[in-house]
Amino acid sequence: MKNFRTYHLSVAFYRMASDVPLPGYLSDQLKRASSSIVLNIAEGAGRESFADQRRFYRIAMGSLRECQAIITIANLEHSLFTLSDKLAAHLYKLIQSRKG
Repeated sequence: MKNFRTYHLSVAFYRMASDVPLPGYLSDQLKRASSSIVLNIAEGAGRESFADQRRFYRIAMGSLRECQAIITIANLEHSLFTLSDKLAAHLYKLIQSRKG
């Protein structure tokens, strides 16, 4: 995954999201959802068929949308949302590129 920009963006997003001070229930959910992004991108990258890859990238996108909802309701810093938008654009392109 050395040259996989989307994966590296997801790791950066996870690290930034993990450091955000939130109430316990939101903090736990943000950490779970942001780690799900990283793990699903990694698992998708390991799949051979485009259909399998796309399925995992879509799951990652769903987890990212969950993170964005948490960011919104918690009224969090702009830089985290900016990074989430950039990651969403990368995931969108990955999903589109895996269409049959």
